[in-house]
Order: sequence, then structure tokens, then C-alpha cells
Amino acid sequence: MRAAHEVGDLLRQHWQQIERHPQINTWQLRTLSALKRCRTASLAGHVDTCTECGNIPISYNSCRNRHCPKCQGKNREKWLAAREAELLPVPYFHVVFTLPDMLNQLAMYQPKAIYDSLFEAAWKTVNCFAKDTNHLGAKAGMIAILHTWGQQLSRHPHLHCIVPGGGVTKTGKWKTARSKGKYLFPVKAMSKVFRAKYVKALKSRIDPEKKLVNALFKKEWVVYPKRPFGHPKAVLEYLGRYTHKVAISNHRILDIGPTKTVFAYKDYRLGAKKLEMSLENMEFIRRFSMHILPKGLVRIRHFGILGSSAKRETVSLVHRVLGVTLLPVDPRALAEYNPRYCTCCQKETMVSIQRLPTLGPPKTVFSTIPSQN
Repeated sequence: MRAAHEVGDLLRQHWQQIERHPQINTWQLRTLSALKRCRTASLAGHVDTCTECGNIPISYNSCRNRHCPKCQGKNREKWLAAREAELLPVPYFHVVFTLPDMLNQLAMYQPKAIYDSLFEAAWKTVNCFAKDTNHLGAKAGMIAILHTWGQQLSRHPHLHCIVPGGGVTKTGKWKTARSKGKYLFPVKAMSKVFRAKYVKALKSRIDPEKKLVNALFKKEWVVYPKRPFGHPKAVLEYLGRYTHKVAISNHRILDIGPTKTVFAYKDYRLGAKKLEMSLENMEFIRRFSMHILPKGLVRIRHFGILGSSAKRETVSLVHRVLGVTLLPVDPRALAEYNPRYCTCCQKETMVSIQRLPTLGPPKTVFSTIPSQN
């Protein structure tokens, strides 16, 4: 169901102001331009018709930008279908690594260094505890998803990490984690190690001020463990909510007025109570722009035994050791979009009858259905 209000509507309403905004850089402007034109006549399109039922839809092209609230659904489904084949039949743990807010200003000017250091430090922290025989004594794996926003569109860089409850030993065997609690490794110890790993990773990329480094070590860092997932399928359900998420979905936008935008958010300090917030339109756009990632930065990363070069071997090994049958992925889940599929009569009977230029919709709509021959 289409949202009543969209980010694109707001961008089109204030585009001239956006182009002159001093806090929106050229890369962000390029991204916002794509979102503004998504599924509109400015990106061209086509007119199709169904030779069976006569349905004549007009379709405009999508921008396919990873920050677009309208373009992530199909990408998410394909990504999740591929991950289903890689699920291990073991418990999974969920850990959130959060950066202190004193790094927010630096993230404005050095986002790539800040976010790459976050990925590196989180993985080295997990791997450090996993290799320790007092905790696991095996090579671990991790899927990490970067989020840079809070519910009010403020800057809040953090990683949502999924960690299997076990690892592969040096002899190539699977070892299940001994933990019976709600987290895999001791959280307070992880927080201290994560802080040290992060500062070291950041120093390898930039030269932060000594004052900032000292302040970072005085700050209590947050590594937040959530309860382990009940079963591997729950991992997919969780990932489906986080992998291709953008700073705000169109359905959260309640109203766009001449000067202000109203949107819904959850206050987790009040038990995830649903509230509403109103921002000046340009302030809303500025906050949204803060979460446009630098060009080429990968926001979903796989590490260790879940890395691209190791996961195939890991998946077959664990299923074999535990005696669990590896189920094939439903090929329909990985199927590409079928332009011949009619959503009205649900048959593959659609044919294209006109290409639309970037100037706008056609002046006339064809009423004659082409022959099936």
C-alpha cells in the first residue's frame, strides 16, 4: 500500500532551497536528486498492456538508490533468500555496538573513517573473545549491518551484529559455544576491548586530536546484548527488518505541510512508546541527508566463517556435523522481476506498447490490445 506522504514529495517541494543548502554536499545532493525523481516521469518509463484482460498500467522507472525508501523491498527479499541457504542450524546471538556521541561531529567530516573503524573494531572484538579458550576457542563469524540514525533522525552510528553460537576449530571441526546465558561473551569486558580496538582502528585511518582520544577512553562505551534468537529462521525475520532499512520509511511520515513535516517515532526510554515529532521541512531534509553514506561504503559486511570465501565450507560442515539436512532455496525467491507478469489476471501476458520519454506521461493511452500472434 502506497504511503500518503513520501520523502520525494518533500524534496520536490523544496528542491531550489536544497540545492543552495550549505550543509548538503554534492554527493548528498546527487542522491537526493535520484530520490526526488524516483518513479516519476523525469526518469522515463513505459506503457504495458495485458493481452488477456486488457489491463493497461503506466510504469515509471525507479532510481534504485540504496537510500531510497521506495526501492529497497525487492532488494531485501533477494538478499534474504540468498542468506537462507547460508543459515547454520545453531543458536544465533545479537549484539549492538554503539559509538559515543562525542564522535558525531567527526563523523560529519570523516564518515568513511568513522564507519570503517566501527566495522573493524566490532569484528576484532568478537574474534578476540572467540579465539580465547576461556570463552570459545574457535574461529567465529559475524554479519554486521550499519545504521547511522536514531528514531528522531539524529546521528547515532551503531552496528547490529548477528553472531553464530559457536565456531570452527583449528582442526576444522565445529565447536558449540558453552554459554547458556542471554549473551555469548561477557559484555563489560567486550565494551572495554571494543573501545581500545576502535581507537586503534581510527588512528590507523586519521590523526584524531589527543584531547578527543583521551575523552574516548574516559567514556563508558556501550555494547548491548539482546536475547539470542529462538531458532535460525528468527534470524531471517530480524534481518528483514534491518538490512535494507533507510533513515526513515515513507509510512512514518504523517504529514507534509508548507513549512513543517510531522513523523512518527518510538521512544525506547519509554518502552518503545509511539510519539510524533514536528520539524521544519529543511531541517527534516538536512537530518535525512546526514545518513547518506559515502560513495562505495558497504553497509552490510560478513566476517570470519561467514565471509564470502569461507561460508560455503562452513555451512556444509556444520550441517554434516549436526546431522541436519541442508534445505535448498526456493528458486522463486531469487527470481528476477518478470515484466510479462500481469498483476490483474496473474498471467504472463503483458507486452510493452510504448516507451515514455523523460518529458512526462503519454498524451494518449492505447485502447487497442495487440494481437497475441
